[in-house]
Amino acid sequence: MSGKVETVLYSQLQPWSTVGATPCVEQVAGAPIPTRIGEYFKTPRPHPWRPTLGYENIELSPLPSQPVTNTLVDPCYTPYGMATRPLKFPNLVTGFDRNPAHAARAALYTRYTPFEWIQTNLKNFNESDTNRNYSERLRDEFVRVMRETDEKTHAGQRESGRRLGERITDTTFWRNEVRTELEKLLTESALLQESRRSIQKAMNDIEGPLHIAQECLYQRENRLGSDLVHDSPEQSLLTEIEIYRNSLEKLKCLFNKMEDQMRNNRAAQHELELDVVSKESALGIDNMCHQLNNFSKGISYYGGIEKYDPTVSTQLTWAENSNRMVQRSQEERRKSSQMRSDVENLVNGVAIEIWDAWSNTNNSLARRAAETLEAKSKLQMHLHKIQQEIFNMEKNIELLKKAIQDKTNPMKVAHTRLEARTHRKQIELCRDIAQDRLVLEVNDLQNSIEYLNMKLQEAEAQHQQLLKTRANLESDLHNKVNTLFIDREKCMGMRRSFPITATIKY
Repeated sequence: MSGKVETVLYSQLQPWSTVGATPCVEQVAGAPIPTRIGEYFKTPRPHPWRPTLGYENIELSPLPSQPVTNTLVDPCYTPYGMATRPLKFPNLVTGFDRNPAHAARAALYTRYTPFEWIQTNLKNFNESDTNRNYSERLRDEFVRVMRETDEKTHAGQRESGRRLGERITDTTFWRNEVRTELEKLLTESALLQESRRSIQKAMNDIEGPLHIAQECLYQRENRLGSDLVHDSPEQSLLTEIEIYRNSLEKLKCLFNKMEDQMRNNRAAQHELELDVVSKESALGIDNMCHQLNNFSKGISYYGGIEKYDPTVSTQLTWAENSNRMVQRSQEERRKSSQMRSDVENLVNGVAIEIWDAWSNTNNSLARRAAETLEAKSKLQMHLHKIQQEIFNMEKNIELLKKAIQDKTNPMKVAHTRLEARTHRKQIELCRDIAQDRLVLEVNDLQNSIEYLNMKLQEAEAQHQQLLKTRANLESDLHNKVNTLFIDREKCMGMRRSFPITATIKY
């Protein structure tokens, strides 16, 4: 199997050289020695230690009338690049029968000369001396390299531990700075939130009726079919919403500014919180790394980890980022404090106007609900009549189907009779009156079935038309019911009481 290539697999890391070195980690699969050494001694022959015998490649040419000269080819491996040479043995073909001793000597004849044998031994001796000397130098070099790498490893590990300790100190300092600023920002945000609630209360007194009016409009958009009209309640709702929006314009101007400031505070707070969490996580990881040693549990190989660089910042940009977040938080706190001092109460003078618009809309909804209820009653009456007609038509359809079904057995009888009469023999196979009557019976039955089917189709078509009419009436009735539910239950249900119970005061 000299042509087979064996593969050696090792887990995790590989040694920097595979020549004469054992794996640095546990071997997974493959030959127990590196491939380069494992292939060194192999030759193309199956048994390199045994010379090839001559009788294995003898070519015979039987010529009884004259002596035969046989050529023996030496296929042996020649390490010095010597060409194979033919050996001639006269009369070897018949020698196996006439001279057995001569044949045995020829078969055991080797293919190497004494000079080649001596040269091979000298080559092996020289190669052994050279490899031993080289191996001694390598062993001395190995001892020196092991000492140097051991010292370098310990020095590098100490330096890494010192750097980790310095990093822990820096991270702890900035973590405390960011945490202190975060607490101050949270306190200022709470004070700003209280001021925001003051304006929010003033806006909510007007936003209540506004939201109800908008919800009424949204609910009335759910009306279906022809009920989706631009009627007087919808016009009243639009007027009412316009009044509410004009009343809220001044309040929203200041409220929007406070909303923007709250968003800025929340953004700064979010940055500080993320930074605190990130620094806490980094401190945990660095503390764990600082405490690791050569005898710690859980250490393992991670092949190629030294080439993987997931970093997104340098030490300078890292410190600048934390400083930037702290400065931004301080600026937002200053703006928030100034805005709290600017919050003032606004005057409300629209309470009567809002109440008039509210009452006008309620009256329009009540009138529209009465009109819809009257139309709903008429639709129910027509729907009842259509339903009765559909019931009568369905009974007739069932009778037609029963009539068609009743023609099945007579048709089978006529067909069976005709088929049985086809088995009459010779002259008896006569087209008599009975045969004509049977054929006429089949034709009559077929015509009757076709006529009944045609009537059935007409009945089913009319039935579908009745169903369509009923569906239209039901759809229209459903629309009216839906409209009544929206106007009386949803809209009027929300508008039974005015949400502002007292005059708006700020």
